[in-house]
Amino acid sequence: METKELLKKIKKIEIKARGASKQLFAGSYHSAFKGVGMEFAEVRQYHPGDETRAIDWNVTARFNEPFIKTFEEERELTVMMLVDVSNSSYFGTAQQNKRDYIAEVCAVLAFSAIYNNDKVGVIFFSDQVEKYIPPRKGKQHVLRIIRDLLEFEPVNSKTDLSQALSFFTKAVKKKCTAFLISDFLDQGYEKQLRVANRKHDVMAIRVLDKFDNTLPDLGWVAVTDAETGASTMVNTSGKRLQRKFLSWRSEMEEEFETTLMRSGVDAVNLMTDESYVNNLRKAFKHRSR
Repeated sequence: METKELLKKIKKIEIKARGASKQLFAGSYHSAFKGVGMEFAEVRQYHPGDETRAIDWNVTARFNEPFIKTFEEERELTVMMLVDVSNSSYFGTAQQNKRDYIAEVCAVLAFSAIYNNDKVGVIFFSDQVEKYIPPRKGKQHVLRIIRDLLEFEPVNSKTDLSQALSFFTKAVKKKCTAFLISDFLDQGYEKQLRVANRKHDVMAIRVLDKFDNTLPDLGWVAVTDAETGASTMVNTSGKRLQRKFLSWRSEMEEEFETTLMRSGVDAVNLMTDESYVNNLRKAFKHRSR
C-alpha cells in the first residue's frame, strides 16, 4: 500500500473509531472492565458494621479509638489486543475483508482505552508471534497500532492460538484486560486460554465472513486454502460436500463454545457484513451487569 493511500486509510479509520468510542463505548467500556486492584485512599474512624480486618492498628493505638483503612479501585488498566494476522484474515466477501474489519474494531477498542487513560498494547500472531507492541498511552501510540494493523505482513500463514496465548501469559506480568481477536478457525487452545484467563481478564472477539459458515452453491470451482496454499477443484453443488462442510462447521462451533465456557471467557461474534457497534455495546453492557 502506497504511503498516501495508507495515510488516507488511517485517517478514515481514526475518525470513525474516535466517533464510535466517544458516543457508544465510553460509559460501557468504563463499567465493563474493572481496575486491576485496590489502592489505599484514607484512614477514617471505625463505624459499626465495618470490617474489623480493615482496622489500622497503628492509628488506633495513637488516638486510642478504632480507625480503619479505606481503599478505592485502581482504575487504570492495561489493555492488550491479541490480533490474528494469519492468511484466513484476508478472506472477505462483503465490503471489507476480515483483516480491515478487525483493524476498525481494534481502533475503537484502542481509542476507548486511551479516553479512559489506559495503556494499550498489541500482539500480532499467526502460528507464531509475529510482532509485540508493548502497552503505552497516547493518541500517537494508537495511530501507530492502526498503521501496523493495516500494513503489517506476517511471515507465516497459519493460525495457532495456543502460541499467542502462551506468549501473552509470559510476556505481560501485570493483570490486564485482553481482547483475543480472531476467526478462531483453530483447535486445541483451551488449556492456554484457561491459563491466560486465570491471570488476566480475557474477552474473545470472533470475526467471521458469512461464507465462513455456509458453502455457496456455485457448481465446480477451484478453491485454495488460505493458510496452507493447497488448491483443488470441488463441486459446491454436491450434497455430500455440503453435508460434510456443515458437519465440520457444526463441530468447530461446538468446540468454540465449549472451550469458552470451560475457560470462563466471555465472547462476542461479529460478521463482516454487519456493524460491530451494536454487538460490542451489548457485550460491554452484559459484562457490566
